[in-house]
Amino acid sequence: MSSVFSERLRAMFAPPQYLALPLAGIDLSTSGVKAVRLVEGAHGLTLGSYVEARLPAGAFTDGEIVDVGAVVEALTAAAEATGILSANVALPESKSYLFETTVAGTDKSEWRTAIEQQLDEFVPLPPAETVFDFVEAGRDGHGNASVAGVGFARRIVESTLAAFDQADLSVRSLEEETFASSRALLPVGDESTVLIIDVGKTTTKISIVARRIPRFAATINIGGHALTLAVQKYFGVTEAEARKVKAERGIVPMPGNEEYLAAMLSTVSAIRDEISRHLNYWQGRATPGGTHEPVSHALVVGGNASVRGLPEYLEGELKIPVSAGDVFANLASRDTWVPSLDYTESLAYATAIGLALRDRVTYHV
Repeated sequence: MSSVFSERLRAMFAPPQYLALPLAGIDLSTSGVKAVRLVEGAHGLTLGSYVEARLPAGAFTDGEIVDVGAVVEALTAAAEATGILSANVALPESKSYLFETTVAGTDKSEWRTAIEQQLDEFVPLPPAETVFDFVEAGRDGHGNASVAGVGFARRIVESTLAAFDQADLSVRSLEEETFASSRALLPVGDESTVLIIDVGKTTTKISIVARRIPRFAATINIGGHALTLAVQKYFGVTEAEARKVKAERGIVPMPGNEEYLAAMLSTVSAIRDEISRHLNYWQGRATPGGTHEPVSHALVVGGNASVRGLPEYLEGELKIPVSAGDVFANLASRDTWVPSLDYTESLAYATAIGLALRDRVTYHV
């Protein structure tokens, strides 16, 4: 990694507080660009503005920008609609490499040097082509630092920065999306071990967060659009009509609903089984009070998280409580303000809101 690029990225990861600009986050995904700006009110942070600028099919695929022009156009539109000039930006989980290690030293610069010396053990890329960052996750019995880190191919970072440059948007920091979404969903002080399930259009992303730090993440290549297609095929209706039926019926058992439900479950069961496999792996390694605590509950978010009956269906298999997430958990109390963003729609904004909170809600170990 070149020293110039390293310093640029490092500066973006930790902007000085005195340079702080309006709290803003931008999440780029397959379906489009979600942008959020938070404002400080009399009772705390509230939602100032938000927007989703849709992307054409294929513009952003498998975590990579394919159609630069379309992405830049969407970024520009989102920035204009929300009044954002500078933002914290998400990098895709599907292109990330989470790792954990123990390093000697007294400060982050020494830890970074130690990680660089063994980076190829954590990230299956040449070190010169890798960008990484990390947070402290505790101390071992010898006083060494336990760190949780994440690496990306440098080309992913550079292509993201280039698109934002073309849209005349300043990137204040880059962050893997599971770090951002957990910041939005877990109230400050909540150090429980949680499974976060983000059901998107074409993928379902899962992460296990312990003491507010993502420790495991995976992407399942099935999302809510597969459910829409199942409804469309069963009823022989348009995609728009299928989305409406999916929202109304969900996966709730009802009299006369058996064939429809079977069509839906043939898809959602594949998602459930993959989640269960990853969860069982974690739970099998977990020991109360040890390095890996058992997952206590799960939160469901994402643009397709509002399917009726989904939390209950997942709970039956995962054997832990499952509920819809609250993306406003670290904003001002709802007793003092009413979000303009509908709750169902808000489930798609967990990452963007978590990014906007980056300079206010930090990791405390």
